[in-house]
Amino acid sequence: MEMSVLGIGLPQGIVFRYSPLFSSSSSSSSVLNSSATRNAGSQRVSTTALTGEIAQTNDAQLPSGSRSRIKVQNRASKSHNTRQAAMMEVQQSSDLDSALTRAGEMLKVRDLNAILHHFGKLNRLQDIPQLFVWMQENRKLDVTSYISYIKFMGNKLDTAKMVEIYNNIQDEAIKNNVYLCNSILSFLIRKRKFDISIKLFQKMKEDGLIPDVVTYSTLLAGSTKVKDGYPKALELIQDLQHRRLHMDDVIYGAILAVCASNSKWEEAEFYFNQMKDDGLSPNVYHYSSLLNAYSVCGNYQKADKLIRDMKSAGLVPNKVILTTLLKVYVRGGLFDKSRELLTELESLGYAEDEMPYCSLMDGLAKAGQMHEAKLIFDEMRKKGVKSDGFAHSIMISAFCRSKLFEEAKLLANDFETTYNKYDLVMLNTMLCAYCRAGEMESVMQTLKKMDGLAISPSYNTFHILIRYFSKEKMYLLAYRTMKDMHSKGHQPAEELCSSLMSDLGMIKAHSEAFSVYNILKYGKRTMCKALHEKILHILLAGQLLKDAYVVVKDNAAFISRPAIKKFATAFMKSGNINMINDVMKTLHGCGHKIDKDLFQMAVSRYIDQPEKKALLLQLLQWMPGQGYVVDSSTRNLILKNSHLFGRQLIAEVLSNQHIKSKAQNSP
Repeated sequence: MEMSVLGIGLPQGIVFRYSPLFSSSSSSSSVLNSSATRNAGSQRVSTTALTGEIAQTNDAQLPSGSRSRIKVQNRASKSHNTRQAAMMEVQQSSDLDSALTRAGEMLKVRDLNAILHHFGKLNRLQDIPQLFVWMQENRKLDVTSYISYIKFMGNKLDTAKMVEIYNNIQDEAIKNNVYLCNSILSFLIRKRKFDISIKLFQKMKEDGLIPDVVTYSTLLAGSTKVKDGYPKALELIQDLQHRRLHMDDVIYGAILAVCASNSKWEEAEFYFNQMKDDGLSPNVYHYSSLLNAYSVCGNYQKADKLIRDMKSAGLVPNKVILTTLLKVYVRGGLFDKSRELLTELESLGYAEDEMPYCSLMDGLAKAGQMHEAKLIFDEMRKKGVKSDGFAHSIMISAFCRSKLFEEAKLLANDFETTYNKYDLVMLNTMLCAYCRAGEMESVMQTLKKMDGLAISPSYNTFHILIRYFSKEKMYLLAYRTMKDMHSKGHQPAEELCSSLMSDLGMIKAHSEAFSVYNILKYGKRTMCKALHEKILHILLAGQLLKDAYVVVKDNAAFISRPAIKKFATAFMKSGNINMINDVMKTLHGCGHKIDKDLFQMAVSRYIDQPEKKALLLQLLQWMPGQGYVVDSSTRNLILKNSHLFGRQLIAEVLSNQHIKSKAQNSP
């Protein structure tokens, strides 16, 4: 009784393995219902016959055992008929709550499961949750109840709700049921929540689950769809082996697919050979996965040998196998052999869509053979090969890479007149072509088209636009686009941020440049240390000294001495007077030696604002403890203006400073 969704070798498709509890519930119910009907029918016949006989027979004439059986049969028949009537009432009621209140208590779990299945078959999705909640509240459910609910409501449930359903199961036998756990994990994998499924799997094991092969094949299928899925898949295989479970052909298919999607051809080869050593015969999907792994590195020698082995095993290469082999030849740079294989695909009727042509076009274009790639494109169109526009996308991108912007623009225009549908990839491709060609009007029309189609821009969309606006010297528009990009959850590349910071600084948009710096600083990526000094110079140029102070305070270790000196001088001259002492302490704390000129500038600022005398006194009292003393010129300046602060107080402070300095310098 297995239930799992597994990819076993094809990136283009999935091979499914289902649990009879799940996929054949309809047929199971039919069998149960027909069986119940037959039993009910036989009961009615028996009852009718018995009734006739009893009518003609006195109680005394019946044996005591017969009288007991007749009473039991009558009670069973009455109970069955009562439950059938209750089920019909619940199924047909327009007020489900009321019907359950009246009839629910007399229904058994299997009756309620039958009603749940009935609602599911009729697509009464509003009634299924209502019934299921009632079953939960009245503790009238079993494993089949949960599995049926997940089956019928799967598309309506979110990840959090599914995890909540599992966590709220009170019955340990149900909670640890492997078929139910497999159903829940399969749901999470279909929702592409692999990390959550792994965490829940660990919790399931802690709760008492004993996983089976289907559990692992379900999770392995999920690892094919995530970045760096191979290490996670390897952990699952090791756990499976630790539990002494045997790898079957589905497990091998899953791990081969993981290896292929993670460019692990040597590992894929190892599992393929191990599969044969275990006495299992690889099928076309296993061969396809290994061939796909070879395509990543263009290992055509191994690919050719694999095809020979496949044929010797009695398997005939299908469309997927031959198309993947074409990809191997293209990656290996065997373009003549690729053309021969494309011709074979055409003769077999396997080149009715654009994918084989696109593989060859893309390989030729990336190898610098643009003319040959264009010939394949023209040949494909002449033959009327079915295309969704992917071929256009490949050629437009190729023209852009080769700086043939006019050709790219013309082909983008051709796509717009040929096709009446767009997707994000194609719109980004067209956008890139128009941007590189400098066609502002076409750029704006493409953006309007995206809005009209409610297609959300991707990371690439924003990246293309920011580069284009910067190239056209529309730096503020580029900045607003980056802000929008960040608000949509995309983290801009460091190189793009650095370039835009410089551009904004150049047009004196210093505050905007600092905003770009903060986007990068508080992102998840590690930023280049040189950018701290870069933004510091921009902020100093814009007299944004408070922001400059924040940069120095947080990143002094990555900023050069001359740059810190430049900042200190600028701040002492015109920074916020209330922060001068804090800046002094920060500079000293980061190892920067404060010279007499900085002290004199600070003192001069305080003299200009006598109401800040408390700050001056704090500075003078702080200096000796850090090894500083006012020089004679600054001392004379203070004494000259001592009437502003109180002559006696200034004299005492300077005297104490002199005494402390003398004590520190004495041997």
